[in-house]
Amino acid sequence: MNALNKYVRFDWAVKRMLRDKANFGVLEGLITVLLGEPVHIVELLESESNQESADDKFNRVDIKAKNDRDEYFIVEVQQTREIHYLERVLYGTSKAITEHISLGNTYGDIRKVYSINIIYFDLGRGNDYLYHGKTQFVGVHTKDTLMMNVKENGVLRMRTPEDVFPEYFIIRVNEFNNVAKTPIEEWLDYLKNGHISDDTTAPGLQEARHKLQYMMLSDRERHAYDEHINAVMIQNDVLGNARAEGLAEGRAEGLAEGRAEGHAAGLEEGRAAGLEEGRAAGLEEGRAAGLEEGRTEGLNEGKQAEKESIARNMKGMGLAAEVISSATGLPLETIERL
Repeated sequence: MNALNKYVRFDWAVKRMLRDKANFGVLEGLITVLLGEPVHIVELLESESNQESADDKFNRVDIKAKNDRDEYFIVEVQQTREIHYLERVLYGTSKAITEHISLGNTYGDIRKVYSINIIYFDLGRGNDYLYHGKTQFVGVHTKDTLMMNVKENGVLRMRTPEDVFPEYFIIRVNEFNNVAKTPIEEWLDYLKNGHISDDTTAPGLQEARHKLQYMMLSDRERHAYDEHINAVMIQNDVLGNARAEGLAEGRAEGLAEGRAEGHAAGLEEGRAAGLEEGRAAGLEEGRAAGLEEGRTEGLNEGKQAEKESIARNMKGMGLAAEVISSATGLPLETIERL
């Protein structure tokens, strides 16, 4: 890719460029593709994304969007691993709901929230790069979907819970390996590879071609962007090495403890039975139980070692203890003594 067709990464742009009203068209395009309806952004609301410090790991962007139903949208870009990521997503939507309703309003003034989560790390197990979730109340016996009576503009209407409860989109960028044919695939191609076709018709990407070109940045912005990319690469190396070391150590300890416990349990059961068949069965069951328990304990210790290794490296990079604690889930006391 030559310099003229090089585009800045979305995770960087969403915090520093796309909050400019002149660049709203890019975000509007992404949301439009996901929802299948035109969306107009009115403003970006105060959120964690407004923090400018270099070690700020929060990437939530609250968007007040305008469509036929005056609904809210949250866009979150997450570059690093988050241990309790689903809980974080739930917290974000709950916060958006409570923050954007004024004291004295009725519950009828609550607007629906869409949570769009763009992640660049391995989140759980699944084969797709795009997941969509919403709330439905289904009859346990009848299997019908519950509908509710609501009054809107003096008229009684029927609504389902999914019309009220938040909807969630999880975009697993690293899982995209397809050729870009549809608008959402073209967006994934940009999110993962930084590639935008010259003839793209996907909403928002034509705007991105003009707004997010690397060479259009000022010298200061290019320097900040290059530093961001270097930090991401270093962080990925640190996390990858720590994870590999933790898993290796966990497997070794788990196997050693499993063999020892399995052997002891098997011998004990074999002696008590006094029969050759009992000894064989006991040894087999003991080994299996011991190995399973050993592996579990070993993996748990490996995960703890991984967290401490990550925290130690992040501490060496000069990050604040509170940021390290939030990223790793370790208590501050543990981080302080590393």
